[in-house]
Amino acid sequence: MSTVVSKDGTTLAFDRIGEGPAVILVDGALCHRSSGPNGPLAALLAERFTVYTYDRRGRGDSGDTAPYAVEREIEDLEALIAEAGGSAFVYGISSGAALALEAAERGLAISKLALYEAPFIVDDSRPPVPRDYRAQIADLLAAGRRGDTVKYFMRRAVGLPAVVVAMMRFMPAWSGLTAVAHTLAYDAAVVAGTQSGEPLPAGRWASVTLPTLVAVGGKSPAWMRTAMAAVADALPDTRHHTLKGQTHIVKAQALAPVLIDFFAGSGRFSGQGPDRIPAAGLAGGSGRHASGGQSR
Repeated sequence: MSTVVSKDGTTLAFDRIGEGPAVILVDGALCHRSSGPNGPLAALLAERFTVYTYDRRGRGDSGDTAPYAVEREIEDLEALIAEAGGSAFVYGISSGAALALEAAERGLAISKLALYEAPFIVDDSRPPVPRDYRAQIADLLAAGRRGDTVKYFMRRAVGLPAVVVAMMRFMPAWSGLTAVAHTLAYDAAVVAGTQSGEPLPAGRWASVTLPTLVAVGGKSPAWMRTAMAAVADALPDTRHHTLKGQTHIVKAQALAPVLIDFFAGSGRFSGQGPDRIPAAGLAGGSGRHASGGQSR
């Protein structure tokens, strides 16, 4: 484990493996270096890249300086990029994808950006999160009800059935989830304004012109697939890729080859005809909307 200090003095814990261009992986809600999908992914990417995984503030071995603001987390990522040599490829999953997208919008030195299933809700294919979601999370945490905070997130944000959520407290991972329950308020701030069931805010990421991979699982819920299509349409230089057979719990073995092809490739997507994508590029697809080897 290594550490780096963010702009506000918060110490961030990170691991670095591999050799090659820098890639930083950004976790989603309730995840950190020792618990989440990015560890196995890092091991596969390390064959081609220097891969950084880190504990977002308030998680794992990282510090947590109050008060929280999304800008602080963007500064955290900026500190990691500086540690990595001044620029990096960045991949984010779930709320980590939303955070990475915000960081790109703020102008961080991100060479290429890859996003997997940011949890935006842009239509009526599922209920939106409650209007008072952030207030409810804050109230539960203020009352010390960490377990209930996780349950509320799983029901209202993730959309899991009540019976599944009720059984979660019997799972071995439950204590780990409740340990970082306070960071659910942070994730709620990151995705604020994008889970109402309405179209994405016009121009929110207008300055994100860097090459961006927008990926989704072929077996993920319709609302996630719709949301990521909307993200791809909102950005000027994107590749929209569907991973056949994958869900929100994406397998590293399925995702790693797509990220390797994207990060190791050269050139931009735009200016290549109506789809703004080269005819050949990522393995397993052609055209702007690629799905397991077929355009759609």
